[in-house]
Amino acid sequence: MDTFFLIESVVKIFTMIAAVMGLATILTWVERKQSAVMQDRIGANRADIFGIRIIGLFQPFADAIKMITKEDYIPPFGNKVLHMIAPAIAYIPVMLLFAVIPMGPPLEIGGRIVNTQIANIDIGLLFIFAFGGIAVYGAVIGGWASNNKYALIAAIRTSAQMISYEVCLGLSLIGAIMIYGTVDLSQMIAEQSGHWFGWIPRWGIFIQPLGALLFIPAAIAENKRIPFDLPEAESEIIGYYTEYSGLKGGLFMMTEFIEMVLISALFSVIFLGGWNVPWLEYNGFNFPWGGTWTLNIWVVKGMQFGAYFLKVAVLIYFFTLVRWTLPRFRYDQVMRLGWRYLFPLALINLLITGIAVVLFA
Repeated sequence: MDTFFLIESVVKIFTMIAAVMGLATILTWVERKQSAVMQDRIGANRADIFGIRIIGLFQPFADAIKMITKEDYIPPFGNKVLHMIAPAIAYIPVMLLFAVIPMGPPLEIGGRIVNTQIANIDIGLLFIFAFGGIAVYGAVIGGWASNNKYALIAAIRTSAQMISYEVCLGLSLIGAIMIYGTVDLSQMIAEQSGHWFGWIPRWGIFIQPLGALLFIPAAIAENKRIPFDLPEAESEIIGYYTEYSGLKGGLFMMTEFIEMVLISALFSVIFLGGWNVPWLEYNGFNFPWGGTWTLNIWVVKGMQFGAYFLKVAVLIYFFTLVRWTLPRFRYDQVMRLGWRYLFPLALINLLITGIAVVLFA
C-alpha cells in the first residue's frame, strides 16, 4: 500500500473525528447559551478552572465528568446486551456518514492532489441515504431493551417519524440530483461554481428553492429536535432513552448534536455551494465589472475552508434558534405535516424539476 495514501487516510480520519466531536461538544455550550438568551438569562457559567470561567466555556468538560462518574444503570428486567449496544448502533452510522462529506476544497501537497473526503466515492449521497436509515435501529432497540412501556412507546414514535420524514428528505434531494447529474458530493460542489449573469451564484438554493425549503423541516425531524422531538418528548421527560444514564445516555445526546453538524454540512454541500465563494477562483477574486484581486493559492484555499465552515456554523445556529423558538408538535400534527403537506410538495417539486430538465437540457 502507498505510504503517502496510508498517512493521508489516517490524518483525515483523525481530523474528521476531532473536528466533529469537538464541534458537537461546543454545541452543548451553544445550546445552553442560546436558551439563556431566549429566556433572558445568563446561562451556565459556574464551571471554572482555577477561577477562570470564560463565559461558561468549561461547562462541556463539567458535563463530560458528570457523565463519566454517573452510575451506569441497566434495568433489572431489560435486555442487558441490547441495552449496552443500542447507543453505539445510533452513534456509529452517523459518524460513518462523515466519511463521504467533503471537509474542504482539494489540496495539492508534494505534487499530489489530496481530497478532503475520507472516502472519495462517486455514490456519496446514496451512501448517506443507506447508512442514515440505520440510526433508527439504535433508538428502537434502546427503547425495547429497556423493558419500559414509555420508552417502548417513544421508540415506536421514533421509527414512525424517522421513516416518514426520510421519504420527504430523499425526495427533496432528488431534484438536485437530476440537475447536477451526479450523486458525488464533490462533483455537486463543482457544479455550483460560476454565476448567472455574472452576479447570481449557481448554488443549489437558487436552482432548487423548494427542495431546500423542504429539506430543512425534514432534516430537523430526522434529527428529532424541537418542534419534532416526539421520540424524546423533553417537556414530559419521557423518551426512548429514559432508562439510560452515564456515558450511554450521554452518547445518545451527543449523537443528536453530531446529526445537527451532519445535516448542516449536507445542506451546505448540496444547496449553498460548499466551499464556493462568489467571484473567488483559483487565482483570487474576478469581479463581474472586470476588476481582479490576485491572491496566493493558499490564501484562496484558506478562504474557501473559512467560507465552508461559516456556512455550516450559520446553519447550526439556525437549527439551534428553531429549537428554542417553536413549541413541540402533537403526534398527529407531525404525521399530517409530513404526509399531507411536505410529501405532496416534494412530488410537485420533482415533477417541475423533471419538466425543466427535459425542456432546458
